Amino acid sequence: MKRTYCDGIGRRDFLRVGAAGALGVNLPLAQLLAAEPKLKGNDINFIFVFLKGGMSTIDTFDLKPNAPEDVRGPFGSIPTNLPGMRVGEHLKQTAKVMHRFSQVRSFTHRNAGHGPADHYMFTGFHPTSGFNGGLKPNNQHPSMGSVIAHKLGARGAIPPYVCLPNMHNSGSSAYLGPDAVPFTIEADPASPGFKVPDLQPPLSVDASRVADRQSLLQDVDRFQQRAEQRANSGAKEFGVFAQRAMDLMTSPLAKKAFDIHQEKDKLRDAYGRSTLGQSCLMARRLIEAGVRCVTVDHSNWDTHYHNFRVLEEDLLPKFDLAIPTLFNDLHDRGLLEKTMVVVTGEFGRTPKINKDAGRDHWSRCFTVLLGGGGIHGGRVVGKSDKWAMDPAENPYGPEDLCATVYDRLGIDPRSEMHTPEGRPIMLTNSGRVIKELL
Repeated sequence: MKRTYCDGIGRRDFLRVGAAGALGVNLPLAQLLAAEPKLKGNDINFIFVFLKGGMSTIDTFDLKPNAPEDVRGPFGSIPTNLPGMRVGEHLKQTAKVMHRFSQVRSFTHRNAGHGPADHYMFTGFHPTSGFNGGLKPNNQHPSMGSVIAHKLGARGAIPPYVCLPNMHNSGSSAYLGPDAVPFTIEADPASPGFKVPDLQPPLSVDASRVADRQSLLQDVDRFQQRAEQRANSGAKEFGVFAQRAMDLMTSPLAKKAFDIHQEKDKLRDAYGRSTLGQSCLMARRLIEAGVRCVTVDHSNWDTHYHNFRVLEEDLLPKFDLAIPTLFNDLHDRGLLEKTMVVVTGEFGRTPKINKDAGRDHWSRCFTVLLGGGGIHGGRVVGKSDKWAMDPAENPYGPEDLCATVYDRLGIDPRSEMHTPEGRPIMLTNSGRVIKELL
């Protein structure tokens, strides 16, 4: 990804943060966090786990055991830790943590194509004519993460909005501009040699020179002078992205937060060594370090072919480690009450199984999981009809999801934003907060 650079690097701040960044790399994350400003009492964070392609919720959370075989499928159900609540048989670990989140089983919209549905779920707005879902980014409206970044800003050097492992096509800022664009790592945290390229220092400073504060400051000073010279010359490549990268490179907290190798093997194994599992673990680390919003984008849920085999052998084993461990880990660290978690795809899958033992796109009715951040756990909101074709009670849509997220984070869902031309746009397109969750 091509980076641009900024024309307003503060010399004093650069020297202060730069020295701390290099000299503090060996401090534990907990010690670094202790030195950071404490969160306000109502300062809620947001983790958005997006199952790209569309999870089959009829095979997982909204089973229909009395439906015909070509609807209910071959999966059975198992009891959970909540009386009377059952889930799909391949969610054994998830069944133990149903008290930590709630389900809305009546989500619905009319966009059955991936691109438009993605945009709707990420932003709360239907895309208009001329929308090209294949563009990256494709945002006609800002994503929830970008709105959060724009409205609430960053906590120090750590970015307010991060996408893992890559930015989703609909995950960007639209008219809100570069300050609200997510930071992306563009690397798989499950890989053995994982590292974040933007955290590599701009100067060649080996371990022996890090111990020499004066030498380090001289190097930083020379780098600062070169940056100022380029900025004053009007070089076009200076911009917001390099200021962000520089802040990250010189922040010991950021370096620790993105260093997943600091985690014990036991916890990494509990999350699962998959991209989904390690991205969820990274999300927890980033929230702990002060990131306001993390999107975890996980692919391959588009099960048109061999839905049940793919779920059983690949997708659900990864899900069943990552998601319950994320909820438990957040709870154990005292973060769940301050972190709202949403797990969903852009839609669900067809109630009726197709000729290829798969399920196709189905946006008319699907289930969304929500927990933490003041959301009551263990509830079921809404209801689907007998075959999960349509909502039977309390239908909700993407704009309502966005309104609920914003409300929990202290952002007025009824407020307006403005395009660069000054045109006012409602934040949530008249979305309703899902009161039954609160």
